[in-house]
Amino acid sequence: MSIKVNLDQMLEKRNMKSNELADAIGITTANLSILKTGKAKAVRFSTLEAICQVLDCQPGDILEYVKE
Repeated sequence: MSIKVNLDQMLEKRNMKSNELADAIGITTANLSILKTGKAKAVRFSTLEAICQVLDCQPGDILEYVKE
């Protein structure tokens, strides 16, 4: 099983750059990059909430379960 991160697609839909999102939610661009590439082992609910608030989306718009 695998969790796919669709953050790039949401950023594109909102015409927003990664560094703008990182600044808006208060994390480093390096940590946002780790999340975007799917290399993160976990994500805090507070971070997920902030991303959803800024991008005006639902967690399911960002995270997707993919059967392998």
